Amino acid sequence: MLLGDKIKELRDEHGVLQRQLAALLEIDTPMFSKIERGDRYAKRTQVIQLAEYFKIDKNELLTLWLADKVLDVVEGEDELKRKVIEVAQERIG
Repeated sequence: MLLGDKIKELRDEHGVLQRQLAALLEIDTPMFSKIERGDRYAKRTQVIQLAEYFKIDKNELLTLWLADKVLDVVEGEDELKRKVIEVAQERIG
């Protein structure tokens, strides 16, 4: 939950409530809370909205968002996850 931790950190730094960011993203507060806890994925557009709101590089948040997805996919694959990442990294170049 890399993205969720970062969102919480930004929220705390800026003194913003979950309900304020939920309203920005046009979702309810419980849904936002799930995103922040890592129980749900934010949509790409929502990640960009958050970056714009906090005036940070959108790629910083998008990187965390994608990393969360990758980590979710390889979770539980203890013997294979490092090799999987290596293969993907080779493919990316």
